[in-house]
Order: sequence, then structure tokens, then C-alpha cells
Amino acid sequence: MAKRIIWSLKARDERQAILEYWHLRNGNKTYSRKIAEEFRETIQYIVEHNYIGVATDEKNVRVAVSGHYLIFYQIKEDVIEILTIWDSRRDPRNLKLE
Repeated sequence: MAKRIIWSLKARDERQAILEYWHLRNGNKTYSRKIAEEFRETIQYIVEHNYIGVATDEKNVRVAVSGHYLIFYQIKEDVIEILTIWDSRRDPRNLKLE
């Protein structure tokens, strides 16, 4: 069942930071645009197939892979909330969903 997507403030900030990092690192927006498109495609797939991601220990929270990034989302009654975007190359002990 398709649902509406909402982004937490944290997820929005993380997405922006990721895209800005790659823009500054590479000196152009080509790779940032590629990552942004991968995020859009993954989230669209989540909308179409809510339970496609792997369940986590947190209630109703799942994680989907998008390249090197993990998109954590929570399934609610009428929406899917993107909680955070996590670079899977980082130390997982620093991951906080809230």
C-alpha cells in the first residue's frame, strides 16, 4: 500500500550534508545529483513496497539500502517517515535514530 512520505528534520539535514560534502569534495554537482537520484529511487520503492526494508530492533522502523547509504524509515498509519540517512562506512556505534 502506497503512503505519503515525510522527512524528519534530522534526515533532511543529513541528506543536505551528504550532497554538499560530495559537491565540495568533487568540485561539481555530478556525483551529488547521482546520489540524490538514488535516494529518490529508493524512497519511491519504499512508497510502493512499504516493508521492503529490513526490520530493526525499533518498533515499525525498517532500513533500506541506497548505494553506500542506509535509509531508516518508520511506517505509520498513513505516512512513512524518513528518520535518518546513514553512511554505512561510518562507525555504527554512532548511529542514533532520534
